[in-house]
Amino acid sequence: MRTLCASTLIGEFFVVGFAGLVAMKDPDLSMTTVWTVSGIAMVLCLLLCGVITRPGGVQLGWGLQVLLIASGFVVPVMFFLGAVFAALWWASVHYGRKVEEAKARFAAQAGVGG
Repeated sequence: MRTLCASTLIGEFFVVGFAGLVAMKDPDLSMTTVWTVSGIAMVLCLLLCGVITRPGGVQLGWGLQVLLIASGFVVPVMFFLGAVFAALWWASVHYGRKVEEAKARFAAQAGVGG
């Protein structure tokens, strides 16, 4: 699960950075505000890569997905991209857990047979 979730978070890191570039074109937003918010979100993406397997890590990831979708109020295309990444996050968690379960079953079978 960790590899799939971390891959999704790294993709989000770049998308948030590019969204920051787009948000800079909004005359109502200062560059400081855009890069403070974008920078915090980018750092969260990286930090979550390290804590994804700890208790609450997946829930923090879901919180980040909500924030990513909500950023669509500033950069409208983020409604779509946020939804895409939320779907990728779900798939990473869901299938990552299935892979871990399959690995555990395989290891148990190999231990019994050997």
